[in-house]
Amino acid sequence: MKIGAFQIVLAILLAVAAGCIGAFAANEWRDTNQPQTLHDFVHEQLDLTASQSARLNRLETRFAVERKELDLSLGAANARLAAAMEEEHEYGPKVAAAIDDVHARMGDLQKATVQHVFAMRALLNPQQQARFDRHVALSLTGEPGE
Repeated sequence: MKIGAFQIVLAILLAVAAGCIGAFAANEWRDTNQPQTLHDFVHEQLDLTASQSARLNRLETRFAVERKELDLSLGAANARLAAAMEEEHEYGPKVAAAIDDVHARMGDLQKATVQHVFAMRALLNPQQQARFDRHVALSLTGEPGE
């Protein structure tokens, strides 16, 4: 039985929809006493000085622009993958190259995000950094850092 491009694209769309529903459900069911994002944690839990808060806001503004560009790049890579799948109707060289491109764009986004996290950390004093590090470790692994 040969699986066509339509079925593959439909499966991808269903997987994305399921992921969105899962993320929404997780957001609704989690402990609402916990900050929602790393940025919320930093702003709400670390008692930033006015200077730290201003510098953090500048960092966040710059990263928002960079993230939007990276998200658009990833979206374009996904569109190229869809076109390759439609053209080849199998796991051929164009599909393989398009998948590699999607993975590269995902990697670019992850690298930029980690660089942003370290830029945020650099604004903090040692006590804030220790709490920040624990929060990041917990966010990434589900286990508190040392």
